[in-house]
Amino acid sequence: MNLPWHLYVMSILYILAGVNHFRKPGMYIRIIPPIFKNPKTINIISGAAEVILGILLMISSTSQLAAWGIIVLLIAVFPANLFMFQNKKAGFGLPKWILFVRLPLQIVLIFWAYQYTL
Repeated sequence: MNLPWHLYVMSILYILAGVNHFRKPGMYIRIIPPIFKNPKTINIISGAAEVILGILLMISSTSQLAAWGIIVLLIAVFPANLFMFQNKKAGFGLPKWILFVRLPLQIVLIFWAYQYTL
């Protein structure tokens, strides 16, 4: 089964984002809400999940499962996006409107991933 080119784009984006969790962990640890314990571990798990799911998206026999995994991951990391909006330090000094726009962007990313679950 030939996979669509845009699935490869999505795959590469998640792989690069996941690798970035290991290149610049402080950036990700900073946006993990304090209610969650062990932010370093959460960063490692979420980064590894992005890399693994990105790779699995490129394999036709696992792409549907990987797309569901990405949907779950996007829901799981939503508290970090909300924390960025609510906390000035976690928001990296970005304007509030940009941080606000990121919130519904999760819905767009979930919808994009859902296209590959069918």
